[in-house]
Amino acid sequence: MLHLNAEPNIIKDDDGSCRLPESGEEILGPVISIRNHRLRWGLRTYVMAVINVTPDSFSGDGLTDYSTCVDRALQAVDEGADIIDIGGESTRPGHMPVDPKVELERILPVIAELRRRSDAVISVDTRSPEVFREAVHAGADIFNSVAGFEIAIVEAAADTGCPFVIMHQQSHTTYETDVVDCVIDYLETSARKAIEAGCEKNRIILDPGIGFGKLPHHNVALLRSLNRIKALGFPLMIGTSRKSTLGKITGRPVEQRVFATAATVALGVAAGVDIVRIHDVSAMVDVVRVSDAVVRGWTGAE
Repeated sequence: MLHLNAEPNIIKDDDGSCRLPESGEEILGPVISIRNHRLRWGLRTYVMAVINVTPDSFSGDGLTDYSTCVDRALQAVDEGADIIDIGGESTRPGHMPVDPKVELERILPVIAELRRRSDAVISVDTRSPEVFREAVHAGADIFNSVAGFEIAIVEAAADTGCPFVIMHQQSHTTYETDVVDCVIDYLETSARKAIEAGCEKNRIILDPGIGFGKLPHHNVALLRSLNRIKALGFPLMIGTSRKSTLGKITGRPVEQRVFATAATVALGVAAGVDIVRIHDVSAMVDVVRVSDAVVRGWTGAE
């Protein structure tokens, strides 16, 4: 087994010796162990399945019955999802903020029951550090926040040692310079501050925030530039599933955007994206597996 050392292009073998890579030798990326799972960034793209415990999800798949949510989460695991993303607050345009107490009432029973019945990796889609800390006690593993860089979020991630997502978002759609440059600058600066605050680099996941404070042409520009964001050196996640930009391009309603989503997922895999956040699990697992096989030559060894 080969390990990537902190020094770029230096391989540390199992006996502790260091050397330069041989010609054509694959360097395996860093590993995060979560329960019985190992996420190795760069080996393949992981599928994050969305479970909305809300009555007002933009995608029309929101649920309020916790047992139904658990059943859907278990089905997603059976269909090949690597991560289950549970959220109790809609982030659709024009949504009304939810009190943290309401969020907890929605998601904690789902997390607790899912954890009782499965060792699945669970992420929590919340902007509230308070909600995430409580969710960790119930069995959650990853902090997926759409709030962008906030010191309270970073502190919660550092205190729990959990991986967390830094997503670019803003309340308006005006950019003083190129949108890609603005997003990259924001993500790079935020990641650096998170490391300075005590977060482990390989547990910081960057998300360009497709659809958050961005017009359709902004989103397309970001999707065309995923390789630039990936070049920052952090795990990268995208969430394009069923979003309005796909509807603008195709003219299709939200429930008919599975093929449009598939196109962005395949392009994301080709750009080296580490996690894709999706609704249509079975279909997107197939898209990811085939794309990975072509792009990375993944053999399913891990």
